[in-house]
Amino acid sequence: MSINLQRCGIEGAFVLTPSAIGDERGYFKEIYVRSKFQALGIADEFIQDNISVSRQFVLRGLHGDRAMSKLVQVLSGEAFDVIADARPGSPTFGKWEAFALSADNHREIFVPAGCLHGFQALTDGVVLAYKQTAEYDPAREFGVRWDDPQLAIAWPEPDRAIVSARDRGNPTFAETTG
Repeated sequence: MSINLQRCGIEGAFVLTPSAIGDERGYFKEIYVRSKFQALGIADEFIQDNISVSRQFVLRGLHGDRAMSKLVQVLSGEAFDVIADARPGSPTFGKWEAFALSADNHREIFVPAGCLHGFQALTDGVVLAYKQTAEYDPAREFGVRWDDPQLAIAWPEPDRAIVSARDRGNPTFAETTG
């Protein structure tokens, strides 16, 4: 089985699409094989796995951790997934990029440490899985408002976004990175 790697507009971020073998029963795919990722130049060691389940229009983010990279994929449903570069000194600092992730397109997004991540569920029952290169530590986590005017992310359903009080209270990009 193979994995197709596509570089993104954000420095160090990648779209990975593993091959899927399907028949009338469904499909099988390898979502992570260390040797294959290393051969593609991704040597990060993943040590924690998480899943979130979201109803349609839920928007989670933007969250970051300077010590943690993530490998993100949708196992059920469809999501509008976003990476924003919050690494001072990065050539793509302050830029964002969005991806259509779904159970059908099999895409995985590698989010480098120090970048922000968020998504909006486009269907009910979106199951988003992500591997992390560090254990979650709330003391390291930082957040930026999902509707930050400097980033100006073009969310697909901003007027219908269901956002937690915590995420609505996040500071702006300038306050976080300035």
